[in-house]
Amino acid sequence: MRRSLLGRTWPNVVAAGLFVFFAFPVYWMFSTAFKPNKDVISETPVFVPFDATLKHFGTAVDADNFWTLVGNSFTVTVCAVLLSLLIALLASFAIARMRFKGRKSFVLAVMMAQMAPWEVMTIAIYMIVRDKDMLNSLVPLTLFYMIMVLPFTIWTLRGFIAAVPKELEESAMVDGCTRTQAFVKVIFPLLAPGLMSTSLFGFITAWNEFPLVLILNKDPEAQTLPLWLTQFQTAFGDDWGATMAASSMFTVPVLVVFLFLQRKAVGGMTAGAVKG
Repeated sequence: MRRSLLGRTWPNVVAAGLFVFFAFPVYWMFSTAFKPNKDVISETPVFVPFDATLKHFGTAVDADNFWTLVGNSFTVTVCAVLLSLLIALLASFAIARMRFKGRKSFVLAVMMAQMAPWEVMTIAIYMIVRDKDMLNSLVPLTLFYMIMVLPFTIWTLRGFIAAVPKELEESAMVDGCTRTQAFVKVIFPLLAPGLMSTSLFGFITAWNEFPLVLILNKDPEAQTLPLWLTQFQTAFGDDWGATMAASSMFTVPVLVVFLFLQRKAVGGMTAGAVKG
């Protein structure tokens, strides 16, 4: 019984320790956003902001071009995710269901693109955008963000499509559906978990991207929210309260999307199981 109790206890202890380790920085960020300045710069840590204030949030929202940057970030992120899903859905279906010359080479190219460090390509990207006279535009950001998340999206959706039995598609075609109709009516509804997970990854990647927009978009009105986080500096140093408030606001959309897509993914898996 002691061994059994120990076997059940230590995994829970380790899990609780890891949870505290990863959750504490997030808690500290949110709690600092509500602390008055005297508690933010205090030598004695203040773990619970009893004298909570919303002043730092007001400073963050009053920053120059805040709402413009919010619109830019959502526009670029949502468009990049939708484009990557559309292209990846077609490409992953071709890889999983069709046999064509160069298929293995294409899969290898996708894997290599996924491993490529985008930071070393920023100079080449800047030169391409500059030569096309598209600096300070949201279009290049959208396209390159889409390219960033496309390899992962293709590779992930390929696994979900390959997991769908071919017999379901063939049965639909025997019943009179074309291949396109069989894909839309049979395969696509079963891909909800894959679509949700890849959407979440793409949203986080595009939402958090910093180096590319820093180089391509120098115009303050053409930037995105990651650059907004660097604005809270005064003649006396960094305004950590406003920085933490801005970081908290920056994190909230990601948390909301995660909670929404997680619920939808579970619902999609259940619906797929019922249809199967």
